[in-house]
Amino acid sequence: MTGESGAAASILPMDWKTGSFLGRIATPEGPTPVLVIGGELIDMARVAPTVSALVEAGDFSGAGGTVLGRFDPDAVDLLSPVDLQCVKACGVTFAVSAIERVIEERARGDWTAASAIRERLESRVGGSIRAVVPGTPDAAELKAALIEDGLWSQYLEVAIGPDAEVFTKSPVLSTVGAGAEIGIRSDSTWNNPEPEVALLVNSHGTAVGATLGNDVNLRDFEGRSALLLGKAKDNNASCALGPLVRLFDDGFSIDDVRGAEVRLRIEGADGYVLDGISNMAEISRDPLDLVHQTLSEHHYPDGFLLLLGTLFAPVQDRDEPGRGFTHKVGDIVSIESDRLGRLVNRVVYSADAPAWSLGIGALFANLAARGLIGGAK
Repeated sequence: MTGESGAAASILPMDWKTGSFLGRIATPEGPTPVLVIGGELIDMARVAPTVSALVEAGDFSGAGGTVLGRFDPDAVDLLSPVDLQCVKACGVTFAVSAIERVIEERARGDWTAASAIRERLESRVGGSIRAVVPGTPDAAELKAALIEDGLWSQYLEVAIGPDAEVFTKSPVLSTVGAGAEIGIRSDSTWNNPEPEVALLVNSHGTAVGATLGNDVNLRDFEGRSALLLGKAKDNNASCALGPLVRLFDDGFSIDDVRGAEVRLRIEGADGYVLDGISNMAEISRDPLDLVHQTLSEHHYPDGFLLLLGTLFAPVQDRDEPGRGFTHKVGDIVSIESDRLGRLVNRVVYSADAPAWSLGIGALFANLAARGLIGGAK
C-alpha cells in the first residue's frame, strides 16, 4: 500500500484511484451512502438513501449523485460501509482455526490448559485437517478415524463436514467502521481479533464487492460452551468493517479475494507487538460456496455481508509463558490487504464503547425528515 501520499494512502489500496468503492459517511444531516470512483467522493443519498438500496439498484456509476470533491478520509467520518444488510459470518473455515476451536472446547475456556492441548492436537490431526477437502469421502474417512481416536469435535464437523458453520454476527446497523473503537466484554479474560475478508452480497445472492472485517471473539466464553456463541460474538462494537467496500469490476474480481493476503498487526499500550500474515488461498471452502451455504433456503431482501472466517488464532505469549494472547484495553488492531486497504480500530470494553443508538426505526425517521423517503418533506 505504497505509492500514494496523503490520508487516502494510509487506508486505501495503492490503486484506489482506478477502483470503485462503496461506503457510508456521517454528515450533519445523518448517515449517507457514498461512492468513491476515480478518486472522487460522490454523495448518493438522493439516488438511494441507503447502501442496501444502492446495491439492489445495481448501478455503481455515480450517475445522479453529488460530487463532493477528492476523497480525503481525514475530512469525513467513515461509518461501517453497510446498513440494512444482515451481518453473517462463517467460522472454522481454516485448518488452524478448526484446531483452535477444538482447543477452546477441550480447555473449557481455560487458557492455562491451552498450550498442552494445542501441542497434542497439532501433532495428531493438524496435517490431516489441512489436507482434506470438506464434505468429500476422504473427509468422512478422517472423521471416522478421529471418532475412533476420541478426538472428534463439533468444530471438526463444520471444518471438514459437508455443512459450513454460518451464524449471525451482529444486528442490522450495529457494526462500526474504520477508526472506531471495537469492544470486548469486561468479564472476558481470553479473547482475540479475527481479521477477515468479507463479501457484500445482494438479495439475489450475487457478491458485488469485498471489504475487511474484524469479527472480535471471546475465546473463554465460546470455549466453555458452543451455546455461548452469541455472547462470544455479539457485543457492543464487536464487529468492525471497512474502510470501504471495493466493488467488483474489470480490475477487481472474486479471484482477487481468493488470492488475498491479509496482514494483522496488534500494538499494545504496554509495548507489545504481534504481527501475522494469512492467505485466503488456504481457506478450506471457496468464498462463493460459503455464500451459497449462507443463502440456503433463506431470503435476504436487503442482502447480506458475509465474513469468510479467519486463519488467525493468535497464540504468541503476551504476559507469561503458556498464556498465549489476549487483548488489553488500548490495543490498536490493524488489518490490511493490498487490494482492500487498511482497517484500524482501538480496543475498549464494550460497555465503554459508544452505545449503538441508531437502529432501524431511528434511521428511517432520519431519512424521512431529510426527505429521502416518504414522510416529512
